[in-house]
Amino acid sequence: MSYTIALAGNPNCGKTSLFNALTGSRQHVGNWPGVTVDKKEGEYKKDRTVTVLDLPGTYSLSPYSEEEKIARDYIVKERPAAVIDIVDGTSIERNLYLTLQILETGVPVVIALNMIDEVEKRGDKIDAKKLSELLGVPVIPTCARNGKGTDELMKAAIEAAKNAKASKLEKIYDAGDSEETIADKRYKYIAGIVQQAVVKASKAGAVRQETTSDKIDKILTNRFLALPLFALIMYLMFACALSENFLFLGINGPGRWLEGFVGTIWEYLTGLVESGLEAAGAADWAMGLVIDGIFGGIGAILGFMPLVLVLYVLMAFLEDSGYMARVAFVMDRIFRKFGLSGRSFIPILMGFGCSVPAIMATRTLESEKDRRITAIITGMVPCGAKLPIFAMFCAIFFPENTTLVMFSIYMTSIVVAIIVSLLMNKLMFKSAVSNFIMELPQYRWPTIKSVLMLGWEKVKGFGVKAGTVILLSTILIWVLSNFNLGSLNGKNLEESAGEEASVMCEMDDSFMASIGNFVAPIFKPLGFGEWRPAVGIVTGWIAKENVVVTFAQLYSDDTSEEYLAEFFGKMSAEELEELGFENGEYDPEAAPDIYSEGILFEGADENALPTMKKDIRTPNAALAYMLFNLLCMPCFAAVGSMKRELKTWKKTLGGVGIQMLTAYIVALIVYWAGFLFV
Repeated sequence: MSYTIALAGNPNCGKTSLFNALTGSRQHVGNWPGVTVDKKEGEYKKDRTVTVLDLPGTYSLSPYSEEEKIARDYIVKERPAAVIDIVDGTSIERNLYLTLQILETGVPVVIALNMIDEVEKRGDKIDAKKLSELLGVPVIPTCARNGKGTDELMKAAIEAAKNAKASKLEKIYDAGDSEETIADKRYKYIAGIVQQAVVKASKAGAVRQETTSDKIDKILTNRFLALPLFALIMYLMFACALSENFLFLGINGPGRWLEGFVGTIWEYLTGLVESGLEAAGAADWAMGLVIDGIFGGIGAILGFMPLVLVLYVLMAFLEDSGYMARVAFVMDRIFRKFGLSGRSFIPILMGFGCSVPAIMATRTLESEKDRRITAIITGMVPCGAKLPIFAMFCAIFFPENTTLVMFSIYMTSIVVAIIVSLLMNKLMFKSAVSNFIMELPQYRWPTIKSVLMLGWEKVKGFGVKAGTVILLSTILIWVLSNFNLGSLNGKNLEESAGEEASVMCEMDDSFMASIGNFVAPIFKPLGFGEWRPAVGIVTGWIAKENVVVTFAQLYSDDTSEEYLAEFFGKMSAEELEELGFENGEYDPEAAPDIYSEGILFEGADENALPTMKKDIRTPNAALAYMLFNLLCMPCFAAVGSMKRELKTWKKTLGGVGIQMLTAYIVALIVYWAGFLFV
């Protein structure tokens, strides 16, 4: 016979660790019907007839939040075969409040007295047998992080499910009592239980020692040291994932090293496929579709995965250690002023590195309102992929004020994010304030298994969900950039010009150029109403770095062989080799790619793309273009992450709409306000 056993418990009680210990890899994530909260369930790894369901973490079954309502409704209405209530032994008084509420529903219950190792370290003693007698249900001491007691726990839970025997809890309150009176009577009842079953170190005659967590908190939550130390920890985390000069040692960080390793393997495989297609005499369009479209799209997915993996392994470590709860506590006072909880700070900060893992990190937010707002405004911060756009434009339009312009871009992103958050709270959520109740867990060393499992879950989710969006969008943009109506008869290139007829076309004759010409008038009021800048915005939705690459292609007359030969001719052999020229010798075939990736990306040519100034004619138009790219829809990978976290395309497209409208309004204001200072 099959059984469904639900896991319930307070946030930070070790419920996720227990779920992972019980199910291993046999788990999947969906969502509860009609809501956006995750529904995690899996097969018990030692008995596949038993399904383990992880209910949302909640402090009570009172229906104040979506999570609490789901937990209450499932237990009361769906009636699982049994409920395992995870009780944090270090905060037993607070955790037993939820226990009483679950027992009152009449479902079979088994209590996992978790973190028993931490209880013993503190010198406290909990009599599990006495607690079981008082509550009328089995109480099993466990340590979910290392699997201690989990076999005995599941044996008791399956037995409870078979017998369908509920606790005979004595009557605690009267039916006519008010909510406040009921809560008070429950806490008094809990106090009586704790007095009989729990012996605190201080009660046993010992002097209560300051715990390790207490000592660490004196530093990490200090009113003066908390933020600087957090900034240092975040810097180290980003350095591990994103740095190309790790700790100023001149080496790649683990994330970049892994990215390079994966990229090298993928480049080798792509080369093999390309050679095979050439040997088979494949047509140009087939070569382009497979290599640039399909392999390029998959390569973009693989390029993100190492960064996502490293970031989330480190995030999982900090979360399981108990530190992230402290960060949320410290930041809550600041973020509450513009309608969010302190937990929103982490995803927003991560967005300065990469929007994809940052948006995925919004899953840790308990409130749907916070998840939606944070996912939207996180896409508006200047991620690393947007920096090449700013570097190129600053070099061309603001060579003497680069630092000031870059600073203004970062400040604008922060100010706009705050304004958008305030407006969304006011207009969409009617200034609803998120509940923020948190007990700070004890610091503990996470297990490698739990950290790696969480990291893999995030990477797998990104690959399946966001990866689909990236691959399809890459292929679509490749088709639009290389074909036009003339492709139908295969006569895009005139034979009289010495070229073979082809179904493919130049980008400036493509469907993409037609789209650019169609949408360009929309950007006229912003100062960049020509089709080439418009196409740059569109291709930037694949990856923001594509804006620079697209400009290099569309303004190819500015990067002629003569110009590149003159530009690189001023450099020494050592400089050429450092840029990527083999043996320090100038190669005309390699020059265009090296120029776009090594020069334009870095903003290292003040005289770059002079023709672009005919399309973007003024500095304020250039600034408007940068700000539009900063605030508009992020790359397709990030949109895929938004879809994964917001659950529905309606909410995702609504978020994209807010980003696009915000970008347009800000760019419009900046462009026209710029004339006041000319």
